[in-house]
Amino acid sequence: MSRVEHLWERLVRAALRRERTGTDAFGQPITGIAGFVPSSLANNRVIDEILRAADEIQDEDPNVARILCEHAYSIAQNLDPNSEGRGVLQFKTGLMSVIKQKLAKREGGTIDRSQDIARLQEFYKFYREKNNVVKLREEEMKLRESAAHTGNLGELERKTLKRKRVFATLKVLRSVLEQLSAEIPEELKRMMESDVAMTEDLVAYNIIPLEAPSTTNVIASLPEVRAAVSALSYFRGLPELPADYPIPATRHADIFDFLHYVFGFQKDNVSNQREHVAHLLANEQSQLSILEETEPKLHEAAVDNVYKKSLDNYIKWCNYLCLQPVWSSSDAVSKEKKLLFVSLYFLIWGEAANIRFLPECLCYIFHHMAREMDEILKQRIAQQANSCSSDSGVSSFLDQVIAPLYEVVAAEAANNDNGRAPHSSWRNYDDFNEYFWSLRCFELSWPWRKNSSFFQKPKRRTKILLQTSGNKRQGKTSFVEHRTFLHLYHSFHRLWIFLVMMFQGLTIIAFNDGRFNSNTLLELLSLGPTFVVMKFIESVLDIVMMYGAYSTTRRLAVSRIFLRFLWFTVASVFISFLYVKALQAQNRADSFVYRLYVIVIVIYAGFQFFLSMLMRIPACHHLTNQCDRWPLIRFLNWLRQERYYVGRGMYERTSDFFKYMIFWLVIFSAKFSFAYFLQIQPLVKPTRDVVKEDNLQYSWHDFVSKNNRNALTVASLWAPVVAIYLLDIYVFYTIISAVWGFLLGARDHLGEIRSLEAVHRLFEQFPSAFVKHLHAPLANRTLNRLSNQVVEKNKVDAAQFAPFWNEIIKNLREEDYITNLEMELLLMPKNSWKLPLVQWPLFLLASKIFIAKDIAVESRESSQDELWERICRDDYMKYAVEECFYSIKYILTEILDGEGRMWVERVYEDIEASMKRRSILGDFQMNKLSLVISRVTALMGILKESETADLEKGAIKAVQDLYDVVRIDVLSVNMREHYDTWNILAKARTEGHLFSNLKWPRDADLKGLVKRLYSLITIKDSASNVPRNLEARRRLQFFTNSLFMDMPPAKPVREMMPFSVFTPYYSEVVLYSLSELQKKNEDGISILFYLQKIFPDEWKNFLARIGRDENALESEFLDSPNDILELRFWASYRGQTLARTVRGMMYYRKALMLQSYLERLGSADVEAAVSSSDVTDTRGFEFSPEARAQADLKFTYVVTCQIYGKQKEEQKPEAADIAMLMQKNEALRVAFIDEVETLKDGKVHKEFYSKLVKADVNGKDMEIYSIKLPGNPKLGEGKPENQNHAIIFTRGNAVQTIDMNQDNYFEEALKMRNLLEEFRRDHGIHPPTILGVRENVFTGSVSSLASFMSNQESSFVTLGQRVLANPLKVRMHYGHPDVFDRVFHITRGGISKASRVINISEDIYSGFNSTLRQGNVTHHEYIQVGKGRDVGLNQIALFEGKVAGGNGEQVLSRDVYRLGQLFDFFRMMSFYFTTVGFYFCTMLTVLTVYIFLYGKAYLALSGVGEQFAVRAKITDNTALSTALNTQFLLQIGVFTAIPMILGFILEQGFLRALVSFITMQFQLCSVFFTFSLGTKTHYFGRTILHGGARYQATGRGFVVRHIKFSENYRLYSRSHFVKGLEVVLLLVVYLAYGYNEGLSYILLTISSWFMAISWLFAPYLFNPSGFEWQKTVEDFRDWTNWLLYRGGIGVKGAESWEAWWEEELAHIRTFSGRIMETLLSLRFFIFQYGIVYKLDIQGNDTSLTVYGLSWVVLAVLILLFKVFTFSQKVSVNFQLLLRFIQGVSFLIALAGLAVAVALTNLSVPDIFACILAFVPTGWGIISIAVAWKPLMKKLGLWKSIRSLARLYDAGMGMVIFIPIALFSWFPFVSTFQTRLMFNQAFSRGLEISLILAGNNPNTGV
Repeated sequence: MSRVEHLWERLVRAALRRERTGTDAFGQPITGIAGFVPSSLANNRVIDEILRAADEIQDEDPNVARILCEHAYSIAQNLDPNSEGRGVLQFKTGLMSVIKQKLAKREGGTIDRSQDIARLQEFYKFYREKNNVVKLREEEMKLRESAAHTGNLGELERKTLKRKRVFATLKVLRSVLEQLSAEIPEELKRMMESDVAMTEDLVAYNIIPLEAPSTTNVIASLPEVRAAVSALSYFRGLPELPADYPIPATRHADIFDFLHYVFGFQKDNVSNQREHVAHLLANEQSQLSILEETEPKLHEAAVDNVYKKSLDNYIKWCNYLCLQPVWSSSDAVSKEKKLLFVSLYFLIWGEAANIRFLPECLCYIFHHMAREMDEILKQRIAQQANSCSSDSGVSSFLDQVIAPLYEVVAAEAANNDNGRAPHSSWRNYDDFNEYFWSLRCFELSWPWRKNSSFFQKPKRRTKILLQTSGNKRQGKTSFVEHRTFLHLYHSFHRLWIFLVMMFQGLTIIAFNDGRFNSNTLLELLSLGPTFVVMKFIESVLDIVMMYGAYSTTRRLAVSRIFLRFLWFTVASVFISFLYVKALQAQNRADSFVYRLYVIVIVIYAGFQFFLSMLMRIPACHHLTNQCDRWPLIRFLNWLRQERYYVGRGMYERTSDFFKYMIFWLVIFSAKFSFAYFLQIQPLVKPTRDVVKEDNLQYSWHDFVSKNNRNALTVASLWAPVVAIYLLDIYVFYTIISAVWGFLLGARDHLGEIRSLEAVHRLFEQFPSAFVKHLHAPLANRTLNRLSNQVVEKNKVDAAQFAPFWNEIIKNLREEDYITNLEMELLLMPKNSWKLPLVQWPLFLLASKIFIAKDIAVESRESSQDELWERICRDDYMKYAVEECFYSIKYILTEILDGEGRMWVERVYEDIEASMKRRSILGDFQMNKLSLVISRVTALMGILKESETADLEKGAIKAVQDLYDVVRIDVLSVNMREHYDTWNILAKARTEGHLFSNLKWPRDADLKGLVKRLYSLITIKDSASNVPRNLEARRRLQFFTNSLFMDMPPAKPVREMMPFSVFTPYYSEVVLYSLSELQKKNEDGISILFYLQKIFPDEWKNFLARIGRDENALESEFLDSPNDILELRFWASYRGQTLARTVRGMMYYRKALMLQSYLERLGSADVEAAVSSSDVTDTRGFEFSPEARAQADLKFTYVVTCQIYGKQKEEQKPEAADIAMLMQKNEALRVAFIDEVETLKDGKVHKEFYSKLVKADVNGKDMEIYSIKLPGNPKLGEGKPENQNHAIIFTRGNAVQTIDMNQDNYFEEALKMRNLLEEFRRDHGIHPPTILGVRENVFTGSVSSLASFMSNQESSFVTLGQRVLANPLKVRMHYGHPDVFDRVFHITRGGISKASRVINISEDIYSGFNSTLRQGNVTHHEYIQVGKGRDVGLNQIALFEGKVAGGNGEQVLSRDVYRLGQLFDFFRMMSFYFTTVGFYFCTMLTVLTVYIFLYGKAYLALSGVGEQFAVRAKITDNTALSTALNTQFLLQIGVFTAIPMILGFILEQGFLRALVSFITMQFQLCSVFFTFSLGTKTHYFGRTILHGGARYQATGRGFVVRHIKFSENYRLYSRSHFVKGLEVVLLLVVYLAYGYNEGLSYILLTISSWFMAISWLFAPYLFNPSGFEWQKTVEDFRDWTNWLLYRGGIGVKGAESWEAWWEEELAHIRTFSGRIMETLLSLRFFIFQYGIVYKLDIQGNDTSLTVYGLSWVVLAVLILLFKVFTFSQKVSVNFQLLLRFIQGVSFLIALAGLAVAVALTNLSVPDIFACILAFVPTGWGIISIAVAWKPLMKKLGLWKSIRSLARLYDAGMGMVIFIPIALFSWFPFVSTFQTRLMFNQAFSRGLEISLILAGNNPNTGV
């Protein structure tokens, strides 16, 4: 047994001591048992700290380390003596092994544990002395004070880390000593007490150290923070807490302690919300005014603002339910009471977990708990609240209040069958929340009445139906999400009524030939019945759609539905009856019925119009609200529109209303003009002719066209027109919105700086524009005048602009976008007052001196004025000349003294005198300027180096040479005027001491000026193309352009609005590992190779930055761990990784630190400030305590890594990488869900915790908060649940939601202050609640597909959203990076919705929710955030499928229904066409092609088309020919490219836009967008019919992998290939049997052919190496293996056709879905019916016998198929017989066919025609059979159906594969495709790699 234990201990020790793939703060690997403490141990944080300290001191004293480990073991043993928790047994065993190991290392002798305490005490003293802790702290403080000025920042950081590490160990030693011994020597006790003060910043805290005030963190000493903390302290009216209530010695009791005791909130929730509320109050105060330093007190206004905003939703909820809030009057509530209410609300919210999605439920809980609190306050005795107390007397808010709610929500969520159950069968979050919208919710009582129907849990679903626990269970609330297309009509009935009535009216006018007479008027009056009948249909839908919620919906709402139904039933019958009677009247003018009908219509229409005015037009809302007191008006309003808690007051300012009304009137005028003149009117005469035609001979057996005036022919003519009529309004919307957006963008100055040339030209204006917009105005800024001199404003602005510009440039260099030389050229001098001019960056002045010199030499015959005029033509040449002039003077004056300085002054006086006399060309020899420049260059070249004796001599010699050149060669002035001066100089020169006392430039500014002058006079090449990198250019162009755009002025950092950034993360790539970068695909292409080719210049810059040669081999990187890490980061920053996102978002903090630092330096008078060098010295700004404190108070970054805890347990590399990111970014916080397993009563019990961590000094996680959850938080969609659990850790008034595929830029981070000020700007009646932000898609350079996606996305996120926000007022939240009003949203359900499936597009629901709750969504384009997009076709298709499916679910949602009902008509139109309407119109576009082609197929197969065409020619009926040649089909899709084109023109210029657009066409962008059309149509339609929308993990990697044919086939078979082949079939039928000339057919069908070919071959066109022969061969082999593999249990669809086929059918689950699939499949039978009557064999026989015989033939064919595919397993015993039967059958079939051809009229074309007929019939049979799969299985036909389906898939695959194989035969096709897909550099690299690989896909490079 001992042997087994020994081996077990060895195994566990090896596992626990295994190295993690990470490093600590010092770059050392993290080892040891620390960090592996199981989370199931309650005190794991303490144990972990002890073990870390043991690891730390292991080498110094193993005995003490052993003592610490033993103490940790004893704690673990006390916490879980039976080792029931998950991982506890392994941990204890491993720890015991480590202890034994430490004992074994000891030299002989036994251990006397009685001496352990003495050893600890001695070691404590030894450790203190060894590390000299007092001196350590003093050195750190001195460095902290001086580092910013000395630049010794790295040393400061090292000292701080060392001090923290030492004191962390001392803290552990102290705590262990205190626990082991109560008697500690006095001397040691004093030491320990003095050390306590130095370890306060080791206590875990988030932002503000409230539990342990810190001396190193300045944030706690800020007056606003101190005032906020003071305001939260215990006040006089609060009852005293019990004496045994624990309060830390480091702080006083506060109101949170009182609430903690009374309601039993969790400790960490209390700590979290204490900081949260203090943070809110402090920032609110700082926005009002800066407090005094001595005794700061919070202003009443600050408390009031936080109180009103936090409890605004609660107050509105009370008003809606006509309840009295907890307080009688808000004004009467004291400041302390307000803080008590706010604190209570946030404590409830902070612990509510999933119930945070139910904001009105939280209002209900708060209402009752606040009342309870009031009662306790009145009794003046602190006691635990009844509602939170259990039977055992333990108070727990979580268990007693939240858990019962969570359990019923979880039970309902479990019943959704993982999203497959109908929405109508289970309650989602909205259903639960809306229960609290009526007074009925008070039936739940307080404490909860748990036997209420609300709390009744459903039984688990069965396959048949949902069984519930009796009839008491609560059902759906107020809305049921039935799966049907009827929701589109139900939600947007006003749109459809309007379109139908307009179509009817225009058609009536057209059929009356445009004449307006009494007959026309009478026919137009038929619009009345149309209107009421359509309203009747709407009322019927109200009843139908509410099915499933009648028992739980308010009785008033149900009454309204049936009253409306009754009203519209009576109205439709009555008005229709009157109209029919009016038509029957003989004399209509005198008819009483006619007059009555007109009167009724006028009154009804007038009444409807009046109500619309009152309800919809904003200007009338005040009147409506006044009239609402009248019962009749209130009744009519209620009858017209349901009153919800949300959706009230959704109107806009009158001016805004007229803007979007005019917008839509323009669209309507264009749309209906087009409809009337180009759609309806041309069809009038042909329709009349068709109706008149008789004696038509049908080529088939006609059933329905007898005596009905050729109705089907008329329908085939009008159907495409009607379809286009319904969808073309979107086309007109697209065009008008594009033009409007273009004009708005031009007005906002977008695209004014679109080239480097513009940056150069306008650079002078940047400083003033920057100061105007981005520089906070200083309070004591004067009017730029000093007592003795006038200060130029430009100089002041340049001095303030320079540090920010330089930091931008340095960041570009750090990101490897520019070279070192380019950085030097782009940097801007500090512009101190040493030179009387603005110093511009060198890239503007480069080579200007040499051009000016040449001009001067050429201008010897000209005048001085002409010379200066020529130089001044180029402003930067003038600046370069002036700067050289003044710089030389300043430098020479500084380095020379005595006679030398006299010489400089004399020369410059002579020059200035000559300039005044206009005789500079005569007094100086300009042709000798080159000599002067060469001598100055030599001097500056020496002075820029470090001082040595030789260099000093060289400098003196250089000055002397300069003197000689100037004196002898250049000067031509009369020296007699200053004879004495020149005589002294000549004498000194002769004696050799003229320049002997040269002072070497040691001052940093002077040294910098020398270097700059040297560069200025040596750079001969123009810098007009600096920077070269396109991304660097784009960023600088956008930033400089934005300086001229309209944005709110920036406030100082201290007064700005605080904000958080919030990023959800699951398991995506954090940081590429070296192995991932080097791993080669089948082409030998690694990610690193790919990146090197895509970003060649950035790769070179990276190598230069880390000091590597450009030609260095990859293997050389392996020598240096630092270089490997740098390489990993470089690659990760170019992918869609979390590392890139974190770096980008941390720029916010960097920007705030810089702004705060410079504002603090510049807080004195501005002129005095800029005259000193400090104000623009940014060295050390990142280490300034004050700057860091301000940045941390204003900015928080939380990454919610949902499974980080699990990743840590499993030691995944992602966990180590996340830990590394936390070490790299001290302000980064990571939230995650920790799952703890414990054994209770012999059963495994899971507990879930929401945790927040940061990096500690040891490079490991420091847990800040751990809040227990009521259960598994993932009840709905993953991402919103992930956001919801962590949103409690965000801070501030705003939160920016960022996806983990986004990026940010330092220059854009500088503008965040301005963006946040938009919350205070006037944007309409409702203040902004979401600020939309522009995105830059950074993946556009990866491939042509990525470029298409980038351009499409850019068009929408810029031009599209610009129009949505203004003037349409319907911009929603379309994904990140929008900025939310945080307090508004967290009190109203959060920043997304999470119900399963229905909220799969979770982001947009936050926009819906915000708008319904009287929010306002705006859009701003002066700031941008980077965004990655999918870059491969499969990724894009999955993403678009997810979005389209999400839109399909939106159609069913209550949010869309309410917005469609409650918006005014014009906003409703905007909302429809920019959300679900876009996808419906996309689907309708495709359906139009089907309608058109099936119409043509009908005309062709029935023979009617041919007869009409002949008769049209005979009668010369050109109108009928026009109708038959309908051309306005898919070509309208061209117009949808207009937004992209106009966006290009606006931001790139016309020429570049034209080139970009033509390039895209050559890259086959039209193929891509047509293919995308099919993706959206398929997933949108299928989701509404069958459901099945789900989150698609598209993957965000680089697409350099070849996708196999079978993989593409699986993904696109049903969405594109089947539909594409159906279109091809229709086109072939139309070609074969239609009556069209060649050109006519081509013009009619070219767009349809293009669509079909795009759908069939796009996946292979855009597939890397898609046409390489070797790959094609491999693909065919793989595809056949997949097709023929039969699969079985556990086999995935990627491995077997059978498994895939079963997966493809999984979405057909409901009876209605089966019916719909059956009805849709019937269309395939028209082919056989029509074609068999066209065969030569049947002659002119049109009887049904022909059709019947065709089915006999088909049955024979199927029988033959069954014979040849008979199961091999069954036939194993009679193989010979089976083969004989198959052979005979084949011969008989062949002989029968030959006989039929020989003896009958059957022709060879007939055989092909039969194939054309039977193929679609077979597919129709398969489609119907799979829809009724259970029935087929019962009948035993399923295997046959499956065999037939396999045959069809094989056939479809071959049809697609054969052209690919043919093209693969030609090598140039593959080359062309690679060039088409990728940029030139990568294409070349790929081709070279393939050559090296010998064209073998399995060979590496």
